[in-house]
Amino acid sequence: MFLHVTKARHVADHRVYVSFNDGTSAELDLSDSLDGPIFEPLRDVEYFRSFSIIGHTLAWPNGADFAPEYLQALAMTPAGT
Repeated sequence: MFLHVTKARHVADHRVYVSFNDGTSAELDLSDSLDGPIFEPLRDVEYFRSFSIIGHTLAWPNGADFAPEYLQALAMTPAGT
């Protein structure tokens, strides 16, 4: 089974609550993941909020996205590590 983001909502700042097709869900802080030119616009919270689920993951109008496996790995990482 391929991992897919099934639901997502903005929480605050650079945090989103995501649900996956395997039944897992988590609140993720993506602020430390916004490195590189493609993610630069996402540092603006208003732009960050413009994500949608395209295909199988979170994506933004400028083409930025995160692999669902990466998002789930963040969900499984204990806070502060």
